[in-house]
Order: sequence, then structure tokens, then C-alpha cells
Amino acid sequence: MRRAVFLDRDGTLTRAIIRDGKPYAAVAPEELQLAEDAVDACRLLKKAGFLLVVATNQPDVGRGTLRREVVEQMHARLMRELPLDRIEVSYDSGESPSEFRKPAPGMLLQAASVLGIDLKRSFMVGDRWRDIDCGHAAGCTTVFVDHGYRESLHQNPNYRAKTLLEAANVILAAAGQMD
Repeated sequence: MRRAVFLDRDGTLTRAIIRDGKPYAAVAPEELQLAEDAVDACRLLKKAGFLLVVATNQPDVGRGTLRREVVEQMHARLMRELPLDRIEVSYDSGESPSEFRKPAPGMLLQAASVLGIDLKRSFMVGDRWRDIDCGHAAGCTTVFVDHGYRESLHQNPNYRAKTLLEAANVILAAAGQMD
């Protein structure tokens, strides 16, 4: 079984668009910008032997306000620019319960099944409560990237970081203790 780092997309791997203290996703390819330390963080984790899997909610597709092809175009770019192994996406609108929309663990469970991932030895990194709850539900160690949004967490993360690169270093230290 392999170890993985599951990464939220918007606000973690890429820069969120902040309006009134709340984060929003890019809705056009030209709006999608990597977090300034995303390349370094991903390379560091990849070099340490982790699989890198993005787990992202994209509810605007389910709501009909964003075309799926636009999201897929953004994800193709992420796959070209970063050493990612897989991108899991929930297009569910959030209007009804879903086993795949974070905070449900479906995206992580699916990736674990396909890639042979040991969830107990893996990490979920994100900047919102849904990411942390998802990681806990899947049995992963959680790392919260704290950008100071006006939003509360529902569960405490195992670790906190200010940047993705800091989160990567936290993961490497924690993984060393797991071995």
C-alpha cells in the first residue's frame, strides 16, 4: 500500500479569489494561478515518495453556472505543470447529500481504491473545514492551511500551516514519525 497526500485545489494548490474575506474558485482558465510555493511543495512531497492526488469540489458545474470542459481544461494544465498522479472532482451542486462531495470522503476512498493507497498513512491538506472533515472521515492525517478566512472549522486538524510548503514540511516530519 502506498502513501498519498490529498490536496484541495482552490486556496491550497492554487490561489483562491478572495471576496469579503471568503475564498472563491477560479471560473476561467486565466484566473487559475498556482500558489506561489505549489511547485516546490509538490516536488518535495513527490521526492519523498508520496502520490499526489487533488480532491476538489466544483459545484458550479452541478449548478449549471460553469461548464465542465472549463474545469477539465484547468485540470489538464495542473497535470502538465505539477507532478500530480490524479485529480478527483465532485461536480455535485451541494443541494443534496453526496458521497463524493467534501466533506464526504468518497473522492479519497475512490483514489485509494484505484491507486492502492493506505489512507491511515496518508494526509489531506486543505484550507477549508470541508477538507479537514473529509480527511478525518477517510482516516487520513489532516493539515489545515490557515489563510485567516472568515469561516470556522468543524473539527480540529492534526496540524496547521500558513503555506503549502510549510504543510509539506509538516507532512515530511509527521511521516517520519509514522515509519
